[in-house]
Amino acid sequence: MSKKQRITGAEALIKSLEHAGVDVMFGLPGGCIMPAYDPLLKSSIRHILVRHEQGAGHMAEGYAHVTGRPGVAMVTSGPAATNLVTPLCDAYMDSIPMIAITGQVSTAAIGTDAFQECDTVGITRSITKHNELVMKAQDLPLAVAQAFHIATTGRPGPVLIDVPKDVLINEMDWYWPSEDEVADSLPGYKPTSKGHPRMIKEAARLILQSEKPVLYLGGGVLKAHAAEAVAELQKMINAPVVTTLMARGAFPDSHPMNLGMPGMHGTASAVTAMQKSDLLIALGARFDDRVTGKVAAFAPEAKIIHVDIDPAEQGKVRRPDVPIVGDCRLVVEEIIKAINELTDGGERQADIGAWRSKVSGWKEQFPLTYEPSAPGEALKPQYCLEQLRDSAPEDTILVAGVGQHQMWASQYWRFEKPYTWVNSGGLGTMGFSVPAAIGAKVGQPDKTVWAIDGDGCFQMTAQELVTASLENIPVKVGILNNSYLGMVRQWQELFYDERYSEVYLGSLPDFVKWAEAMGCVGIRVDSPEEVQPAIDKANSINDRPVVVDFRVAELEKVFPMVAAGTSNDDIILPESQRELKGFLK
Repeated sequence: MSKKQRITGAEALIKSLEHAGVDVMFGLPGGCIMPAYDPLLKSSIRHILVRHEQGAGHMAEGYAHVTGRPGVAMVTSGPAATNLVTPLCDAYMDSIPMIAITGQVSTAAIGTDAFQECDTVGITRSITKHNELVMKAQDLPLAVAQAFHIATTGRPGPVLIDVPKDVLINEMDWYWPSEDEVADSLPGYKPTSKGHPRMIKEAARLILQSEKPVLYLGGGVLKAHAAEAVAELQKMINAPVVTTLMARGAFPDSHPMNLGMPGMHGTASAVTAMQKSDLLIALGARFDDRVTGKVAAFAPEAKIIHVDIDPAEQGKVRRPDVPIVGDCRLVVEEIIKAINELTDGGERQADIGAWRSKVSGWKEQFPLTYEPSAPGEALKPQYCLEQLRDSAPEDTILVAGVGQHQMWASQYWRFEKPYTWVNSGGLGTMGFSVPAAIGAKVGQPDKTVWAIDGDGCFQMTAQELVTASLENIPVKVGILNNSYLGMVRQWQELFYDERYSEVYLGSLPDFVKWAEAMGCVGIRVDSPEEVQPAIDKANSINDRPVVVDFRVAELEKVFPMVAAGTSNDDIILPESQRELKGFLK
């Protein structure tokens, strides 16, 4: 009988992460987690030292977005753990697999208000898929294995492991549980992956009967690696496609039947097609309020096929006619088979030629548009994005913060492949872009990563560019700098009679000097003729981060727009298209 290997809990934690396939983690050490940092010195895991724990969480998210593997963040107790709350909530809302490891005060001190103690498990219970306070060193390997299993199966999400300091110091007998042992240890956790055969057949029948179908793609298509299956289904039925903010890249923008993004700032053709549809085939989408607008007025004539891995999403917002709980890829593949069986049996798809023609007409008549800068006028942010897009190397990954720049980025970029778009959708987290871009570049080091940020977002987490410089992570940041909290200003202009309350950010800081102070190349752009040379220079620099400060028009607004709480039928078009709105029928 072999002698058991005695190691500390800290060694077991790091060894467990290695066994789980972790190659990189993001973090910042402190008192209670310090024992876990000692075995890192001889670990194969690359640790990236952040400047703020929120940065560690968003970097883990960015890494997960582009690799599909869980991002890992490790920080200490108390304020470090609470600084992870925002990225945990962000990952939870957007179904991002993420492992958070937090230090905790020693077991004997728990509940005594010890230095840097907080109830991390209690604080994060509602924003994690699972969390656990590990009270014995012997339990650490199983806790880590369970965390990775839960984070990556079913609907992905963040899992937190809270580890007291003495648990890291105490010794244990090393082991690594098998997959069967992990599954047996979680008897109540059995996600459904295969869709119900009867529901799948009913979905196939509805699809063939529909005269005005729309494929409504959500982020679940990407989480399930279902893009190829969805493309096959679309080719089979030839229906129009809309890709939500979280699904950009799941279906190529160049396809003539891709109408773009639906929702509050979606294209007029995508919004209207959903409103006029008789069948919404919702794949990995959750009927978010930013897509539906006023729920009672959303797609009033449409029947709903709703495919989602999470049973809690079925009927949460809109009652589906055909609910299917299961993995999006597996379900779509089965729907394709069911359609083939029905057509082999003599059933035929309804003629959708008139519908396709009408939708194509909307797409042609209501393109995204803006007024170009007149001579001497300020830069237009849309123009900057178009130039960035057209100059971007193939397979560039685009990361956005939250606000006007996020919407312009989604609108004006062309996404041809999955996993090339990273943004904060459900939570809408300002400050997401810079650290998420760093995480994405770590996950895909051979690809160009551009972060599009606003001046408000950038100032929340820009310090992580110090991390990027010191760790040799050459991301590129384009700031659409309008000196305002732009989206809030837009709402105040439209709905508060131009009463601009606390939205002007002023002319400071000097972003070029700040970028240079952080070890980056800083470039300022004031006029349209300076845009392309600046982009060319930024794209040519690959040995350090680059920050381009695009000084854009202060009062530019994002259109189209559906005001919160109103019907999608009340979409506000750009001024040049408003007299044509009657054609959206």
